[in-house]
Amino acid sequence: MGRKFYTLMSIAAAISLLAACGNARPGEKETAKETVKIERHHASSDVIAAHEGLNQKPVPLKMERIGPHDVKIEMTAQVTDIEIDKGKAYKAWTFNGQAPGPLIVVNEGDTLHFTLKNMDPAMPHSMDFHAVHASPSKDFVDVMPNKSGTFTYPANNPGVFMYHCGTKPVLAHIANGMHGMIIVKPKNGYPTDKEVDREFVLIQNEWYKYNDMDDFQNGVPSYVVFSTKALKAGDRNTNGDTFTLKEKPLVAKAGEKVRIYIENVGPNEVSSFHVVGTVLDDVYIDGNPNNHLKGLQTVMLPASGGAVVEFTVTRPGSYSIVSHQFNQAQKGAVAILKVTETGEDDGAETNGH
Repeated sequence: MGRKFYTLMSIAAAISLLAACGNARPGEKETAKETVKIERHHASSDVIAAHEGLNQKPVPLKMERIGPHDVKIEMTAQVTDIEIDKGKAYKAWTFNGQAPGPLIVVNEGDTLHFTLKNMDPAMPHSMDFHAVHASPSKDFVDVMPNKSGTFTYPANNPGVFMYHCGTKPVLAHIANGMHGMIIVKPKNGYPTDKEVDREFVLIQNEWYKYNDMDDFQNGVPSYVVFSTKALKAGDRNTNGDTFTLKEKPLVAKAGEKVRIYIENVGPNEVSSFHVVGTVLDDVYIDGNPNNHLKGLQTVMLPASGGAVVEFTVTRPGSYSIVSHQFNQAQKGAVAILKVTETGEDDGAETNGH
């Protein structure tokens, strides 16, 4: 395949998009102005015609528990500019204007009543939840531009799972930003729940040359990055970039046991997850309580692999969280956990890899 996809579809879609340009909402115009100073990670010729100049305002995730074991979820496929490195924007194909997409948390045994709305004017998108039992040919089907689809399936296995767009070519949809994490909380919890003082979510992903199938297939990532997602109200929610979790670190208190839900959404690389300055006391591979390991230095995560890792931070300082494949760390796969005596950010400068 070449560097561009869906050419014929995008030509037709561009006509309707140009007609709608004059109706952009004020918030969308402000967003466009704010991104003028950010260098594009792509040439205009690489962008699908209907996506050129498009920067859709993020639509919030909608989640509602509608019964003891039923959860209603509504997500939106959209095209939104994401700053992936200082001053470099990527016109990402996203879920809800985030890349990775928003965190989904449900309980073991829940039934998901899932709706995908597709705001992308140029192409279909879909949803593949790794956490469910479904019929892919019926439940993970494409949703056409400006349409929506609703699907129902059970989440009967606990763990930390990937979700992603499953529309062909799948590699292009994942590499362009359509991926995220779903946590299915175990009905009986983890055996170490009472020991944990603080929890975070981290996701590792890769960025390549813009919408370049040859680079997706045969190249190496330009950036390998971490993001954090909100487990509860007030938690931070970031996109996958090279700088945010270094400049604004995660924070814990000396002596605490920290739990991290980690997922490597790839699409191609294996991650060697490691926390500098401590040992991983407890690790649950793929987040399943039955897959319990102890005393690890590094956890290997294949593309789409996840884990729950727990460790104790005994002394104040800056703890680097890295992929120990250091070519990945050099490309951005570093987050800082600042540990203080109070458990609050003291404003002191952090040091890390």
